[in-house]
Amino acid sequence: MSLWGHQSCFATKSGARETLPWPAVPGTSPACFRARLPDGERALESPSPPGQGHEDRVLPVLCPRGWLRLSCPDEAHAGSLAMTSEASSGSRCARNGMLRRRAREEDSAVLIDMAPGAEKGDSYGSTANTLEPGGHQAATCRVGSPAKPRIDFVLVWEEDLKPGQQQDHTTRDKTDAHGAWRETFLDKLRAAGLHVDQRDVQDEDNAVHYVLLSAPWALLCYYAEDLRLKLPLQELPNQASDWSASLLERLGLPNILLEDMPDVPPEYYSCQFKMSKLSRFLGSDNQDTFFSSTKRHQILFEILAKTPYGHEKKGLFGIDQLLSEGVFSAAFPLHDGPFTTPPEGPWAPGLNRRQVLFRHWASWCKWHKYQPLDHVCRYFGEKVALYFAWLGFYTGWLLPAAVVGTLVFLVGCSMVFSDTPTQELCGSTDSFEMCPLCLDCPFWLLSSACTLVQAGRLFDHGGTVFFSLFMALWAVLLLEYWKRKSATLAYRWGCSDYEDLEERPRPQFAASAPMTAVNPITGEDEPYFPERSRLRRVLASSVVVVMMVAVVVMFLVSIILYRAIMAILVSRSDKTLLAAWASRIASLTGSVVNLVFILILSKIYVALAHILTRWEMHRTQTKFEDAFTLKVFIFQFVNFYSSPIYIAFFKGRFVGYPGSYHTLFGVRHEECAAGGCLIELAQELLVIMVGKQIINNVQEILVPKLKGWWQKFRLRSKKRKAGASTAAGQVPWEADYELLPCEGLFDEYLEMVLQFGFITIFVAACPLAPLFALLNNWVEIRLDARKFVCAYRRPVAERAQDIGIWFHILAGITHLAVISNAFLLAFSSDFLPRAYYQWSRARDLRGFVNFTLARAPPAFAAAHNRTCRYRAFRDDNGHYSQTYWNLLAIRLAFVIVFEHVVFSIGRILDLLVPDIPESVEIKVKREYYLAKQALAENEALLGTNGAKDHQPLAQEM
Repeated sequence: MSLWGHQSCFATKSGARETLPWPAVPGTSPACFRARLPDGERALESPSPPGQGHEDRVLPVLCPRGWLRLSCPDEAHAGSLAMTSEASSGSRCARNGMLRRRAREEDSAVLIDMAPGAEKGDSYGSTANTLEPGGHQAATCRVGSPAKPRIDFVLVWEEDLKPGQQQDHTTRDKTDAHGAWRETFLDKLRAAGLHVDQRDVQDEDNAVHYVLLSAPWALLCYYAEDLRLKLPLQELPNQASDWSASLLERLGLPNILLEDMPDVPPEYYSCQFKMSKLSRFLGSDNQDTFFSSTKRHQILFEILAKTPYGHEKKGLFGIDQLLSEGVFSAAFPLHDGPFTTPPEGPWAPGLNRRQVLFRHWASWCKWHKYQPLDHVCRYFGEKVALYFAWLGFYTGWLLPAAVVGTLVFLVGCSMVFSDTPTQELCGSTDSFEMCPLCLDCPFWLLSSACTLVQAGRLFDHGGTVFFSLFMALWAVLLLEYWKRKSATLAYRWGCSDYEDLEERPRPQFAASAPMTAVNPITGEDEPYFPERSRLRRVLASSVVVVMMVAVVVMFLVSIILYRAIMAILVSRSDKTLLAAWASRIASLTGSVVNLVFILILSKIYVALAHILTRWEMHRTQTKFEDAFTLKVFIFQFVNFYSSPIYIAFFKGRFVGYPGSYHTLFGVRHEECAAGGCLIELAQELLVIMVGKQIINNVQEILVPKLKGWWQKFRLRSKKRKAGASTAAGQVPWEADYELLPCEGLFDEYLEMVLQFGFITIFVAACPLAPLFALLNNWVEIRLDARKFVCAYRRPVAERAQDIGIWFHILAGITHLAVISNAFLLAFSSDFLPRAYYQWSRARDLRGFVNFTLARAPPAFAAAHNRTCRYRAFRDDNGHYSQTYWNLLAIRLAFVIVFEHVVFSIGRILDLLVPDIPESVEIKVKREYYLAKQALAENEALLGTNGAKDHQPLAQEM
């Protein structure tokens, strides 16, 4: 026998009820619950009792006694739970006179119909007054009190009611199809057990329809178990979650970063929810608060994402598809209320959670305070909270990097006017006449480039080597300690094993998968797509990615040609200043053009990557997002970093020598300016990184404000036309619909990861990069917080175990940064040539400028009747000198030593720093022990009390 003792209440259409026995089969649920079948989840039809025909078919109603505290209407309890099957009820809803065809193969609704009692016309969620086509009132049972149910989700669509508007046949058919899909979808939601109510704002031209959805208690319990949600078992004392707070507390020092927060969420031991162990979970005696708002939103979205409105194999299911088709305009959970401070002031009692976040997190004056991550997680879910945790952690670690980088830059400033080679160059006057930069360009004096050389000295000195080593180790430690932080937060928020045990297949994958297979971890039959077929699709997608990367390379070549041509044109100018700065002007304008190309190509490729990732058929949302992220990052990496990589490692390497210059499409290869390629690389980084940051921040400030203003203006205009007063206040769903839809976290992560690449891969060229990143991130945290709290509709709370594939991308960037900085210091910096000159020639570096310049070959000098110099280690015939080969050996040795030293230290740090803190490991083991003990005691009690009329677990415990 099962845990429940069941009875069935049968209610005829005439209203008479009788109680019939319902068999309790071990290991099965009643017919109205979901049955897992290989071809998806289908409703089970309940047979008619003997003697009943189809016209008088009764409605089976499950009345489980015990933990739900429910009984049949003829018993002494206040209400009953109606669980009806659409197939058994035979009822049809006639709404707006629209006929809907319900094909049997399309009907995969899961019917747990629960209609609460409601006041006539005043509450929502009631289906008690729904009339059948024949005019009979559908019989329903009630659960709980007649109080209004809680709004868990809102669906919105807008309708054009302009009279006399002519529509062509295609538009009219599309409108009718959307209406049929919408009505079918809403009927399936009602049949699934949701309370559905519709509110309209209508004038003579337009109408805005709001559908308010609410989930009853029994439905929440069922889906909480089905989704394997983790709920609290035992409360733990709150502990300092930040290492700096713990350190200052142990030292007894005041912590200016800490702020007292109201309503701090406690920490719990938790385990997956089981209806049979309801009484063991904290707060199970209060149905209103047992499931948090984020849990309720997750359950509602799961239902919305899987509910069909047509044939599932044709993709006609789920709210996402309806939104993309324009059937609904929006779907969102409600905010907890307004974010503005009440008239009583910021310390007024009873602030809602949104107001708490606005005051203590989204406020600009809190830029120096810890983020209330537990509050963010409770309100927005683990995925959003993990993003802000990563952003805050990364920003905190940028502080020491910015301080050291600024000190290195100041050292460079102090060396500008005391550096011997720089003084020699600036005082050389006409001692060094340089060869022309193009075929028709004039000869020029090296002393005219004094300013550029001094600027290059700001970034190219001995301190840069130390800073590159520091940043390489900084990046390694950052990721190691983030792993510890991530593991701590994942356990604290109950999602440490989410990806392995709890994550379900994507609804789109489940509908499109050609077969099912047993999950080896959970043992459940799940939709399956063959790995061989997926591999073929991934390879095909990779070919498309390579083609798009080739397009980026083509644009890069065009930028190179633009720079070369621009440098030639400017150098021919009659103005000496412009001619001297020709290379720098060409480089600067080329950087701006490159940034424009980057932003345009990014928009195109993101859309293409989304299409390819959907086609690859990834099982879970995490794998889908990881595959999409990897595609976009590969493209964006080439898009953003191709130009800096060219300047750092290729520009000026294959120029040739006077009389034998190399060309590309007839255009001579670019040379590095007099100050070297390092200063040009620093300029490129500042233009792309800082320019992109400024553009993004301006967009994040202005675009939401403009979009929000237009949305409010449009909706309030409709409301005024409808005769409603906008000054009298708005209902919550109207106020939230005026906000902008949440656009997700992908762009936010991508911005930060690209920034991380700029400050690590090319940090040898620009020690100030971490400082600019720190200043940007201080703004970014509060700007993103304000968007989520004030500007965006509340997003559906999504679960996540970590930051996903972004961590592996960051680890790859860290390894690439070590190699990149080694080659930058070896081949783009003057550090090794200066050291070689000090070791072999003169320790005071006198004569170093002459040492780095070669003389033009005699043939070139004879053709121009004058000799000139150029930067290279060549002899008078243009061949590489012995100094070149000596320096090449030293440079390669430096790369090998630098790379091995950094990687070895990084590996040692990896071994010394455990990925999971010991305290968290103890808590995980303790939680596992408690969950296992609870399950064992539950089984023992079931064996002992199995013959005692199946008493509810709450009483047995």
